[in-house]
Amino acid sequence: MVKSAIRNPRSEGRPRSESRKGGVPCLELPTSKGRWRLRISDLTLLVAVLLLTLLTNLARAEHRFPPPEFDGGHQLPVTTTPPAREVMLQYLDVAVLGASLALGSWLVYKRRSRKGLMALSIFSVLYFGFWRKGCVCSIGSLQNVALALCDRGYAVPVGVLAFFVLPLAFALFAGRTFCAGVCPHGALQDLVLLKPVKVPAWLEQGLSVLPYIYLGAGVMFAATGSAFIICQYDPFVPIFRMNGRTLMVLSGVALLLLGIFVGRPYCRFLCPYGALLKLGATVAKWRVRVTPDYCTQCRLCEASCPFGAMREPESGHSTGPILAGDRRRLALLLLLVPALMAGGGWLGWRFSAPASRLHAAVSLAEQFIRAQGTPPKFGALSPDELALERARQAPQEILAEAGRIRARFATAGTIFGAWVGLVIGAKLVSRSLRRRRTDYEPDRGDCFACARCFEYCPNELVRRGLMPASSLQPRVPK
Repeated sequence: MVKSAIRNPRSEGRPRSESRKGGVPCLELPTSKGRWRLRISDLTLLVAVLLLTLLTNLARAEHRFPPPEFDGGHQLPVTTTPPAREVMLQYLDVAVLGASLALGSWLVYKRRSRKGLMALSIFSVLYFGFWRKGCVCSIGSLQNVALALCDRGYAVPVGVLAFFVLPLAFALFAGRTFCAGVCPHGALQDLVLLKPVKVPAWLEQGLSVLPYIYLGAGVMFAATGSAFIICQYDPFVPIFRMNGRTLMVLSGVALLLLGIFVGRPYCRFLCPYGALLKLGATVAKWRVRVTPDYCTQCRLCEASCPFGAMREPESGHSTGPILAGDRRRLALLLLLVPALMAGGGWLGWRFSAPASRLHAAVSLAEQFIRAQGTPPKFGALSPDELALERARQAPQEILAEAGRIRARFATAGTIFGAWVGLVIGAKLVSRSLRRRRTDYEPDRGDCFACARCFEYCPNELVRRGLMPASSLQPRVPK
């Protein structure tokens, strides 16, 4: 229990984790002549200058094969995707990713430093975001892996495979430390969060199934070779590239504006790769603990979490009619899951026909069927008209290819529908389960390991020497 001397940091400002010099947060470093104070702003500026220097040196590299000069004033079109990287630079990206994941895990579990994660977030936004222009990103890499598993003619680049595997591997041991400060999408949203508001529990639980549905849709379209919809509709990559479709740029700006008040809206309610990390984090070897010692039940950590990840203590036990009712409800929900999967599979099969039109071969075959009986065109032709004229030369091949793709979509659509039914059923089952918790602690899957709650825990402040131990009273065990 906490004495009255401890005040709520939400009403009186955050507790100071560092000394201050002129009102500016500082770090005190021991030296032979005493202590040397380093401002946090100076540290951040130093990191930014070093990073920009590195990026400037890399940017001085010239093209090995300069673009040709055309007569008549022809200009090469401006590309909206970054050029391919050299092999050594791809290895550099993988090395930076691995080092950042290791550093983030160390900052969360060993140093328990929110300031360190903020500096890592700034680095990730600058390097993986604006310098690497959001590509390769772990979020889109799952589509490459899905396509490679279903198409033997496609090989996943080593760098893309590393970006897919490394964050998942860390999630199995250290939770979502990739989300904490390494992912540029999450880091950018975390940096703009200024006035967090609490999302209603019913709304958050309903929206939490969307990332899994988006994951299934992205895998389905990628596995059939139709489209990488996760990359096409990424709201932040156009911001990192300073170029893109107007709709997606506006979507990214809207999410950042929403992110001022709602903590990480894309990460919580849309990110498909975050859904995979959440599954891995639920069985992680280590988990984030707010207090380094014992919980005083002060509830300051609950107020500090802007992502709704903190869970209250629960006994996990019920007696009498309540327990019997819970068991009956759980049994009915478990029986409902197969029915939801069967119904979802049927709807997915019906959805497969219109979804297959996203594939170029199916779209061309339907265009060819509609154009039968019309005379061929001559002169300057559009790209679609050129494709149609080529289809006229080999109609049987085009129709046969479209039939094979439709059959592939029928299978993928059925699996996708069953997946959606499973996700909804699993959410209903999870809401009916009771878990035993004796302390306030973050949910393993929902926690982004942002380290905000560390700054509010009285036991953590005592550990850092920012609060006298006499301010706390040990909790009497019941």
